[in-house]
Amino acid sequence: MPTEIERKFLVNSVLWAKINPSKSVRIQQAYLSTDPEKTIRVRTLDTKAYLTIKGKTTGISRAEFEYEIPIEDAHELIDGFCSSVIKKIRHYLTYQEKLWEIDVFEGLNEGLIVAEIELESEHESFEKPSFIGEEVSNDFRYQNANLSQKPYTTW
Repeated sequence: MPTEIERKFLVNSVLWAKINPSKSVRIQQAYLSTDPEKTIRVRTLDTKAYLTIKGKTTGISRAEFEYEIPIEDAHELIDGFCSSVIKKIRHYLTYQEKLWEIDVFEGLNEGLIVAEIELESEHESFEKPSFIGEEVSNDFRYQNANLSQKPYTTW
């Protein structure tokens, strides 16, 4: 079973503003299910789209199944079955041979910047770039499924 092992951190916006990421994409995502036992997400990244099913988080790991779908289907699913949409720009940056994904949120989550790193094991060590702040891996408010229901600007 495919497993996602991910750590999540808040980002210092002043230090982040000095960074030049290697790539950026616009993301729109919404949830067909936000049940903590199983989330089902529809996501568009520029011209591609994906359906993702994630299991319950245990520690910083969870089962993850992701499938590319036609972008037209993604738009129909989002418009017809999802009550709220998360919009963000994802920036990619390689630091010390590790890929970091930095999400700059828009809309009702504007002001929130979160960095994620995927690991091979929960105990894998890595170096953090200077813009990395507090770890929020275990703070469920920062999970995208929860941000879709209770946006950052409402806290």
